[in-house]
Amino acid sequence: SDDKSDPDFVAVDLISQAEHDEDAYPWLITTSSSFAKDVVNSVEKHLKGSKRKSIVKSSLKNHGMVVIVPDISTAIELANEIAPEHLELLVDEPFLYIDSIKNAGTIFIGQYTPEAIGDYIAGANHVLPTSGTARFFSPLGVYDFVKRVNFIYFSKDALKQDGEDVIRMATIEKLDGHAKAISERIKKG
Repeated sequence: SDDKSDPDFVAVDLISQAEHDEDAYPWLITTSSSFAKDVVNSVEKHLKGSKRKSIVKSSLKNHGMVVIVPDISTAIELANEIAPEHLELLVDEPFLYIDSIKNAGTIFIGQYTPEAIGDYIAGANHVLPTSGTARFFSPLGVYDFVKRVNFIYFSKDALKQDGEDVIRMATIEKLDGHAKAISERIKKG
């Protein structure tokens, strides 16, 4: 978040993440220390009315974090390292930055797109990679339920053209049977 965001929006969003459970990781990465202080004060203000206050407090105490960075580029770099399940991009001109974010389960863009929109009405899949696994996994999708099969076809000419490369690689790996499967075809072809 930058200092153009509404600290109350950021505070209630941190609370909404913290209320999931005591092991939630509600983090704020911001470019402004004064904004960070405003958010912390706002969290305290909004926490008073929370029905899950003890869970929120525990989550914030054990895993909550405020990180102040010099610029948005550094914030995005850090977010890509963390690879969060949910990432809210609460900055001025958020669409300028979305292509830089590579590792997040779902990205919530702008001041009026809190994570709760994704939970309840946006329609995006809510089964998301957690614990930093967004670095190498995507949200659950239809491909996770489809059995795929690879089909490979080489013509005689294609095998003659590329076969020697395959023989060399198989020989390096000491897989003589693989090499023979190619050389025999080239020999008879």
